[in-house]
Amino acid sequence: MVLGKVKNFFVSYDCPNDSNVPVFASGDFVSGRVVIEVTGEIRVRSLNIHAKGLAKVRWTESRNAGSNTAYTQNFTEEVEYLNHRDVLIGHDRGFLEEYYRYGILVYRILFCFVLDDDSCDEGFTILHSGRHEFPFSFELPQTPLATSFEGKHGSVRYWVKAELHRPWLLPMKTKKEFTVFEHIDINTPLLLSPQAGTKDKTLCCWFCTSGPVSLSAKIERKGYTPGESIQIFAEIENCSSRVVVPKAAIYQTQTFFAKGKVKEIKQLVANLRGDPLPSGKTETWDGKMLKIPPISPSILDCSIIHVEYSLMVYVDIPRAVNLTLNLPLVIGTIPLHSFGSRTSSVSSQCSMAMSWLGLPERPEAPPSYSEIVTDEERQNNLELPAVRDEIEGPLYAYIHEFRFQPPPLYSEVDPHPEQVCDSLDRRPDTCPSR
Repeated sequence: MVLGKVKNFFVSYDCPNDSNVPVFASGDFVSGRVVIEVTGEIRVRSLNIHAKGLAKVRWTESRNAGSNTAYTQNFTEEVEYLNHRDVLIGHDRGFLEEYYRYGILVYRILFCFVLDDDSCDEGFTILHSGRHEFPFSFELPQTPLATSFEGKHGSVRYWVKAELHRPWLLPMKTKKEFTVFEHIDINTPLLLSPQAGTKDKTLCCWFCTSGPVSLSAKIERKGYTPGESIQIFAEIENCSSRVVVPKAAIYQTQTFFAKGKVKEIKQLVANLRGDPLPSGKTETWDGKMLKIPPISPSILDCSIIHVEYSLMVYVDIPRAVNLTLNLPLVIGTIPLHSFGSRTSSVSSQCSMAMSWLGLPERPEAPPSYSEIVTDEERQNNLELPAVRDEIEGPLYAYIHEFRFQPPPLYSEVDPHPEQVCDSLDRRPDTCPSR
């Protein structure tokens, strides 16, 4: 009996939406195949897959217990989101372990290997030379899942691991990850609301006090997606004696929780720099653009990992603490709709531009019909057609178009001429008495 060899052994996914990246969401079906390429013939006892999703946090801290004693404490925490097993070839692994316990399978394999008996292929699957594909499919949980993430002290990962078991050989294992996005739709009233703030700072040097530095900033909404640009409306007034520099930056804050402890990491994502502002000058940002690079979405629902974003608009003051204004951001996965961009982007830009120029806001919209007409009046109007049975002719003939009757038509012949009586011929029936 000549044993073949496994040339290739890997997991492949069926990518949804005709994309090349395996990205899924809660409730989606993850499908793919386990590919085995062999040269010659091999006997396979079982081929299993194990799909798993796990959020894991881990960090260490050094502590002193005395003058000469030190120890390291580990902080770990895990949250499981997915755990699915399936058998593609053979029997369940638990059944095989029970089989091994009595030694029956081991003796049978040894007997068949020595005698080279073809009847011993019972209980095994024979794979001939070539390429073999074994499809699999499973459904992700309907409950909210944490978005895939790689951080400094923790991660959220999803993967499928395949194990190939053959007689007399160690198991072969292969693993491939896939990406899960817990969708965040920024087309919600909370994420479409503008964010704004104002701060000022007075600079002091011993007993001397200079004028304040003031900062006001506003953005059109709270929710964005990667690739968009944030329009920053800001006004910086420098009444101090120093030259200051206005700046803006996007920061990502990673927060990890384990055993009642918290670990926080803050990273710079993108930034921009304004022009230096001399003493007594004012600078206005009328929609200065800051582009969001490709970054992971916000993670807000995981119990051990949070990923949050903020826009920091600040004034860099030499020899003093910076004047900082933080505006919260949410990085989503579903971009702004066309109708949302019209109601949010255009109108909010107009509103913000008018507010910074000191112009009044646009007039309020007229009241709706329900605000003017009461329910009683509306009911009375609905009952008007019932009167038509008592009126002859069309209903519109009885609707007066004018408050006053129009004047008569002009004519050169008087239809009612004034009668002139002759003094010689005065008859009572023709001439009125004077």
